[in-house]
Amino acid sequence: MPKPQETAVYTHGHHESVLRSHTWRTAANSAGYLLGSLKPHMRILDIGCGPGTITADLAELVPDGHVTGVDRAPEIVERARATAAGRGLANTDFAVADVHALDYPDDTFCVVHAHQVLQHVGDPVQALREMKRVTKPNGFVAVRDADYGAMTWYPASPGMDDWLDLYRRVARANGGEPDAGRRLKDWALRAGFADITATSATWTFSTPQEREWWSGLWADRTVASAYAERATGGGHATAEQLRAVSAAWREWGERPEGWFSVLHGEILCRKEA
Repeated sequence: MPKPQETAVYTHGHHESVLRSHTWRTAANSAGYLLGSLKPHMRILDIGCGPGTITADLAELVPDGHVTGVDRAPEIVERARATAAGRGLANTDFAVADVHALDYPDDTFCVVHAHQVLQHVGDPVQALREMKRVTKPNGFVAVRDADYGAMTWYPASPGMDDWLDLYRRVARANGGEPDAGRRLKDWALRAGFADITATSATWTFSTPQEREWWSGLWADRTVASAYAERATGGGHATAEQLRAVSAAWREWGERPEGWFSVLHGEILCRKEA
């Protein structure tokens, strides 16, 4: 029987504006709900590791254990490998993988972690089943995803309203679910988990530096990334409309009263023995 495989298209791609965001992520700002459950000896699988910043942090937190980082994009796996090497970490390894069909035996890892992954996959329930399969009994599956429909900002901006509507349409056309955060508990129940702790947390961007960084990466991503190509190629927006959305982001970033909050859903699921 053939293994299930990914059917969704990764909406963002790996443009510099995307990696600018991914390399900012740390275990502290993106996996705080998991950190209290870690022990020094644990073996961890970090799915969708991207450039490896969270992976490297996790490796430092399990000095007697090991962290394996996996991603679908070979060039990004190389970036993650370089991140770990640059930090002198000897307890990491990296590989190309598809979360729908992981190439690891049952009951291999103490923790399986995925940050901002399930919103981009074609079958999140199957992905969670695979994550559960490779987790040891009494181990944890830890998942955190943004929820675009719950994002909010001030002051009001029709151009940013257009951005949110457009992004959600493009992401769904690519086979993903941009409002994943609110659905994580439901997906975990359908994947067979019974012991689920569901929480939420936010990123907030408000200082001048935060506004400049957040607005700049979205302004650039809107016109220059794979997302832009998929928005125009799929007939969701014209290049002119994308330029207007990009300009709205920059205008918001210059507003001293500007405030933006990103809500994330989180689940910490224990695999029963």
